[in-house]
Amino acid sequence: MALICDYFKELNGYNFSKAIMMRLSELMDSYIEALKTQKGYSEHTVRSYRSDLGQFLRFLKDREGGEKNAEEEPTLASIDFLLIREYFGKLFGSAKRTTIARKVSAVKSFFAFLEKRGLIRDNAAADMTAPRQEKYIPNYLPVDEMFRLLERPDQGRPLGLRDLAILELLYSCGLRVSELVGLDIKNIDLDQRLVKVLGKGKKERIVPVGKEAVKAVRHYLEETASLRKKAGRAQGADPLFLNARGGRLSTRSVANIVKKYGKEGKLMLDISPHALRHTFATHLLDGGADLRSVQELLGHASLSTTQKYTHVSLDKLMEVYDKAHPRSK
Repeated sequence: MALICDYFKELNGYNFSKAIMMRLSELMDSYIEALKTQKGYSEHTVRSYRSDLGQFLRFLKDREGGEKNAEEEPTLASIDFLLIREYFGKLFGSAKRTTIARKVSAVKSFFAFLEKRGLIRDNAAADMTAPRQEKYIPNYLPVDEMFRLLERPDQGRPLGLRDLAILELLYSCGLRVSELVGLDIKNIDLDQRLVKVLGKGKKERIVPVGKEAVKAVRHYLEETASLRKKAGRAQGADPLFLNARGGRLSTRSVANIVKKYGKEGKLMLDISPHALRHTFATHLLDGGADLRSVQELLGHASLSTTQKYTHVSLDKLMEVYDKAHPRSK
């Protein structure tokens, strides 16, 4: 046993003899810390996984001890597949399938974490499967509505220039909103029309920037040069997009900006920054871009994630087929 403990301690930097005595909540905290420091998960994902595991722990406490022993935590040995399945069975009907799928992922990866470190012999969550996901058509704007949205910001005001630059960059590059607000001035090369993006899992990618987006960002930076100089930040280390107080713009603020102009433009959809990402991908595919290229631009790890955009371009595909194939007439 001592040799096994030494092995795990040396291999993982993890004190096996102490960990086996840890409370379940402490093990969950260790797992969450690993997501941040080793896996490089985004703050949003880490926060969601922490909440999901906290909900699972509350279920285990209630299931084992009830109100009298609400503070007592179950042991790892007491958790089996049937207990985990019972937990997820209670969620059906009260939570969306996408939410349940994320919670399954959180519990499965937590138990995989414990298994990898030798803290459990049998992985009770290994055979747990996520519910089949419903297929959905991503919200996106037709070209004319997208252009109408881009006409909404008032370019006579600094905030209007900022908002236009935000909309242009989201549509031009297909960025996630977290990627957009994380940009510093040094990340964008306006002369080369390239932007360096830090995506999910802290993976970097280089994305081309359209000419209209370059023009909008350049104009915005010129108008805010004095404000940035007063803030005394190191040149290039500035956040690209600032709030009214000179700090980095938040994801919530960007969502409100997009929603505001969508309402003002009387668009058909209640849009979000992610809808502009969908619009970017859809318009590229409609214009003849191949799926692999769109995958690279979006920063998707798997091609299957990108494929959800193909069905929205089916009409275009049928039009090309009817024109080109000899047997279609």
